[in-house]
Amino acid sequence: MAALFEHSPWVEARADAAPSRGDRHADLMAVVEAASVEEQLALIRAHPELAGRAAIDRTLTEASAAEQASAGLDRLTPAEYAEFHALNAAYRERFDFPFIICVRLTDKAGILAAMQARLENEREQEIATALAEIGKIVRLRLEDMT
Repeated sequence: MAALFEHSPWVEARADAAPSRGDRHADLMAVVEAASVEEQLALIRAHPELAGRAAIDRTLTEASAAEQASAGLDRLTPAEYAEFHALNAAYRERFDFPFIICVRLTDKAGILAAMQARLENEREQEIATALAEIGKIVRLRLEDMT
């Protein structure tokens, strides 16, 4: 079974150990919301950069590789790759974690526009946005399992 959270099995383990609300997504996201800021940041940092090194050296998880491919991130021109690389670097420099977006709900142009716009956000806002995007990713992964 594919992992719902990137390299973060603790989320599912904690949800499994807690009483269920009858909604797996809600159970999982309750764990994320109750986690410490350090744990939330570790969860965010477990995600790969979009069109980043992990895509090139093929170390993406199967789910991430498929999701990035669905948005065309596996077929970038050299100019597009350079733009993603520059925006990833600027984003990581500003926030100290990778840019997270549910790529299955957008396309290359939408991702680039979001990266540029979200660089203007405050760090706390970006943490909340990244966690919300992880929630969207997990919801779609759960739907894929049913």
